[in-house]
Amino acid sequence: MTQDDRREAPATARNREPILQVLRDVLPLSGRVLEVASGTGEHAVHFAAALPDLIWQPSDPDPEARASIAAYRGDAGLSNLLEPIALDAASSAWPDTPFEAVVCINMIHISPWASTEGLMAGAAKALDSGRPLVLYGPYRRADRAIEPSNEAFDEDLKLRNPEWGLRGVESVRACALDHDLAFDQLVEMPANNLILVFRKR
Repeated sequence: MTQDDRREAPATARNREPILQVLRDVLPLSGRVLEVASGTGEHAVHFAAALPDLIWQPSDPDPEARASIAAYRGDAGLSNLLEPIALDAASSAWPDTPFEAVVCINMIHISPWASTEGLMAGAAKALDSGRPLVLYGPYRRADRAIEPSNEAFDEDLKLRNPEWGLRGVESVRACALDHDLAFDQLVEMPANNLILVFRKR
């Protein structure tokens, strides 16, 4: 892999520190973390560098994304950041290795609902009781009007793909519960995003 394989997601520079602050509170002190839909790999490098006692396993179904992750990994030289693996959240073919946590950033709204269902099913198999699944992104909430920026974003997503769009927190919570993942907490984040934390029952 070369530096030319590296992709950039401008939002990463803005959200990685706020996300990291929450991860420090909810992730275990050590163990293996599976990141689902790692995208460019910028989050993976940042989190692995900041949390050296955790072994970070990035993944993505897109070969170009995995090439980007591998390029960033090569530059970073972090011993706790593993080679990216191919993983489609909607697939039943998840790693057999158990993990102490699963993290998924900005996937649920840019994928079909089947990916959310697959994420919940896969995380439930990968995690032991009490271990967290951490989700980050924009969501709808039944108890308040959607923010204008998120409403415009939602409309744009649906124009790009009718199966995409902002999901309701309540729908995500129900899907998680169907897979024995109990809702733990909601954290308000900058730019009208949320972190949702679930734990295996």
